[in-house]
Amino acid sequence: QVQLVESGGGLVQAGGSLRLSCAASGRTFSNYDMAWFRQAPGKEREFVASINWSGIITYYADSVKGRFTISRDNAKNTVYLQMNNLKPEDTAVYVCAAARLRTIAVLPEYYNYWGQGTQVTVSS
Repeated sequence: QVQLVESGGGLVQAGGSLRLSCAASGRTFSNYDMAWFRQAPGKEREFVASINWSGIITYYADSVKGRFTISRDNAKNTVYLQMNNLKPEDTAVYVCAAARLRTIAVLPEYYNYWGQGTQVTVSS
């Protein structure tokens, strides 16, 4: 089992920045590919970004490319999502996920472990 706990969400004005963290425990973190998803009220869960086990390969949804950066620190068992130039449409619960994929996956069904999420609200 892998336990995931997100933090760093909050209320920010449009154009502002937030840094989300997802702390993992339970298994060897460096064996897992990680991703961030988000879900707004009344909408489907949406892929945001992913990073492979080594941190070398990253992939972003078009809607966040150039504004968000995913990274990881395997020594700290943590994955991060730096979010800059936030927009009201970025408002959602952000959830991190883990899986042993050895490839990039954007569909939530490929991920085995999920955190509880952290709320991000962007005001206009």
